[in-house]
This record gives sequence, C-alpha cells and structure tokens, in this order.
Amino acid sequence: MASGIHLWLVLMNAYRALVRHAERSIVELDVCLSDFAILELLLHKGPQKVTELGRRVDLTSGAMTTAIDRLEARRLVVREPHPADRRAWVVLLTSAGRAVIEPMFAAHEAAMSRATSSLGAAERARLTNLLKKLGLDAERQLTPERSELRQRRSS
Repeated sequence: MASGIHLWLVLMNAYRALVRHAERSIVELDVCLSDFAILELLLHKGPQKVTELGRRVDLTSGAMTTAIDRLEARRLVVREPHPADRRAWVVLLTSAGRAVIEPMFAAHEAAMSRATSSLGAAERARLTNLLKKLGLDAERQLTPERSELRQRRSS
C-alpha cells in the first residue's frame, strides 16, 4: 500500500510533467500563460469581476490590471463598470477575443488529451473523481488550521 508521502510524490511528478505539456501547448499558441488563462476563463465562465478573475487565475491585483490592459489593447476583452457595485469592474470577452481563444483552446485541449492518452476514458473519469475527493478533503482539513492560525494572530 502506498503511503501518503509516496502518493504526494507521485502526484507532484505527474503534475510537473503535465504542467510542462500545458506550458508548451500554450507557448506554441503565441500567448502568455496569464492571458490564455483569462481568455479561457471568460470563454467558459462568462463575464467576471476583475477581483474574481484575478482570484481564479491566481494573479495579484497589479498583474491582473496589466494583463487586462494588454488584452484590451488587443481588443480581446473590455472592462465595464459592475452594474450593482460601483467600486468593481467586470471583464467581458469581445467577439474578437472569442475568435482568438476558441481555436487556441481547441489546440490546447488536443495537446492535453495527447498528454493524458495513456489513460482510457473510464480511467480518466475515475482519476478525476479520486483527485476531487482527495483535494476537497485535504482542503477541508486545512480549514480548522486556518481558523486556529487566525485566532492566534489576533490574540
């Protein structure tokens, strides 16, 4: 039986290999990773508040502003005031942005399918479910630690 540490090491090695495939796939599309992540998220999740978009693609506020400025200059996205929150902005994919990201995402999806082709469809589904279960439980276990850490800091 594999120990927790062995499982973690195997997961890390697999993750690193898949990240290299993803990065290569995206770089070949002549776009940086953050721009691809923003465009892909807007394509699949629709308009997003700038703060939510930054959280989801793991960019700081400054990096997010720079990325949106860059995408706006290319007319791939637009920023509009949030309809209910005057302090917030919403980022939307333009039709030009959609025309750019759809074929990019299709190429990236094909590259990632090739990278994971050693697993059949049923194995992928099973692994996906197991990894979700593992991640959700690991996150749940962190929640009490975060609460305790916050309490210690405020004391």
